[in-house]
Amino acid sequence: MSTSDFLRVDEAEPRLAALTVVDVRTPGEFASGHVPGAVNVPLERFESSLATLRRATETGPLLLVCASGARSEKGVAVLASHGITAAGLTGGTRAWAAAGHRLAHPPGPARAVWGMERQVRFTAGALVLLGLALGLLVHPAFQLLSAGIAGGLVFSALTDTCGMAVVLGRLPLNRGPVSPDSRPGSGTGRAVP
Repeated sequence: MSTSDFLRVDEAEPRLAALTVVDVRTPGEFASGHVPGAVNVPLERFESSLATLRRATETGPLLLVCASGARSEKGVAVLASHGITAAGLTGGTRAWAAAGHRLAHPPGPARAVWGMERQVRFTAGALVLLGLALGLLVHPAFQLLSAGIAGGLVFSALTDTCGMAVVLGRLPLNRGPVSPDSRPGSGTGRAVP
């Protein structure tokens, strides 16, 4: 695979046993359902996990997976900048499930966690409404909160980054239990520290 490869679900599924599947979503999102055999290395931890990811390529080619493919694309670029070859799954776990393939879940009670994009939209919308309501009911200066969120969304779109997603990813609901046996390629479907 070259560093710019992206595999469709119908291309990845027959090769799944030969691939080292790395889910780049938050542990909470990962726990809500992932490609079978995937390990969890959140995109925000890539820089600190480079040695582990490099070793994982010895087991098989890396396939990065997220909810829709956007974070996987970023992950492929990060790894490529460090000389690590990886591919992304086009459409992510949504495309995987839509193609009729099952999603695996970690042992224990199921956790229903919204996807990060949905969490960002909810939080941004709630903060805008809060700023407008406080601006009308308390003091007009509170409308600056709404303006700040709007500015942040524009900046996020222009730079293709999202500070709010980084902050939300650190919340306890987006964290999952980390297993000591969580190396990529183990097929355990566990989080990597």
